Amino acid sequence: MGLLGSATLAAPAPDRWWSPGEGRVFPASLDYANAHGSLRLLLDGGAMKTKGHAFFEPLGKNGRACVTCHQPADAMSLSAATAAERWEKTGGKDPLFAAIDGSNCPALPQEKRESHSLLIERGLFRIQLPWPVRQWNGRPVTPDFTIEVLRDPNGCNSGAMHGPAAGNISVYRRARPVANMKYLLAVGFPFDPKQGVALPRDPDDGTMMSGNIMADNRAGNLRMQMEDAAHGHLEYARKLTTAQIAQIKDFEMRVFTAQQVSAKAGALDTLGAQGGPRKLQASQPGALGSIGIPVWSEFAAWEKINPEDAKTLSPEQLAFRQSVARGARVFREKMFLITDSAGINSRVGFGNPVRNSCVFCHNMSQMGNDVAPGQVDLGTTTMPFADPWRDLPLFRITCLKAPHPHYGRVILTMDPGYAMTTGRCADVGKITLQSMRGLAARAPYFSNGLAKDLRGIVDYYDRRYNIGYTEQEKQDLTNMMSAL
Repeated sequence: MGLLGSATLAAPAPDRWWSPGEGRVFPASLDYANAHGSLRLLLDGGAMKTKGHAFFEPLGKNGRACVTCHQPADAMSLSAATAAERWEKTGGKDPLFAAIDGSNCPALPQEKRESHSLLIERGLFRIQLPWPVRQWNGRPVTPDFTIEVLRDPNGCNSGAMHGPAAGNISVYRRARPVANMKYLLAVGFPFDPKQGVALPRDPDDGTMMSGNIMADNRAGNLRMQMEDAAHGHLEYARKLTTAQIAQIKDFEMRVFTAQQVSAKAGALDTLGAQGGPRKLQASQPGALGSIGIPVWSEFAAWEKINPEDAKTLSPEQLAFRQSVARGARVFREKMFLITDSAGINSRVGFGNPVRNSCVFCHNMSQMGNDVAPGQVDLGTTTMPFADPWRDLPLFRITCLKAPHPHYGRVILTMDPGYAMTTGRCADVGKITLQSMRGLAARAPYFSNGLAKDLRGIVDYYDRRYNIGYTEQEKQDLTNMMSAL
């Protein structure tokens, strides 16, 4: 395959934004430009008509469809830049900005841009969760902690309609990608090594559930996730039919996406590299990189590009490809002390501290998510590690039984995370790790948009765990992530 690789096989899409019900055909291969090059989407089985399709048609009263918040150009997620562009283009009239969760709070004046600032500036949707908590199967739980609202800048955690006294709390999170789904559903172990318990069984078919679909694992399978989204985001009053669920699942299982072309390196599947979504589409999910194909070894061939091949590249392309390959090796091999992170150092834990690298958690071949259920506290939403943003709510969690293993009895957090599913104080701050594919298309990053760009991800980890990356290592990691 030449320098262009498969970069020329898909024509650029005529329109980046997919509106509900427009009836466009979803092609077998689709490219979208972004700041780092271009993203490619592949639809297994070939092109598909979207007219009448449950993922693409508006279902609820607010005019949204699933595609509204899971845009193909944004790797089946939604970037803050896209939200901002949509506000400017429609004057805030797009269903994306529905009051239910596309504004900071439904009680705010919806015609004002500042009422939607969290979505426009950080890509955050409001998520209203029940209090006291309910498990993924809907069963009520008696939590072993109390929750108090210390800061409520948007008014959605206090008053007659919102907040603990009203039976709910509101947190703000990014839309998770709904592509490469077979990897998110893959089960690497029959048990959860973080908790020391067997994986729960899917109530629909009895198979083990991965625990990697939602940020707080409040929906154990795709049906539950769809029903949660239809009710909470689309404001769909009825129950999804079996046919609608099957249609949405079929699409989500067929669509694969990854960065295909780097603006600085060229096609990501040339000179022995295996970037882009084609390998994702063809590979088996759930493989642990430490005993199989090493994580991000897709770019191993670029470590040593022979002189003849190097002549086909510009000096800039050669340097960037070598940087990507170095970044993959740093990701796998740079060791550091992981400390005070629930889900890693406790509950069962691997010791505190434990010495390992990024692949200790981002360990699935091809995807970089966790082979095990990925609920881990990286500190991104919880003090003292989180950025002290004033435009997000702040909660005080008080453990009623044993104190949190790392934060103590009283915890300050902007999002209790997995604890809002389990009711356990020990789970405060845990957020399910995401896939790392298509990162270039869907800034900002982490569940609360803490990192505004790819370099911000590296800087956060370096600060959180005192890793001591060199400037070259930081740049190599950033370049590598831009190629995923």
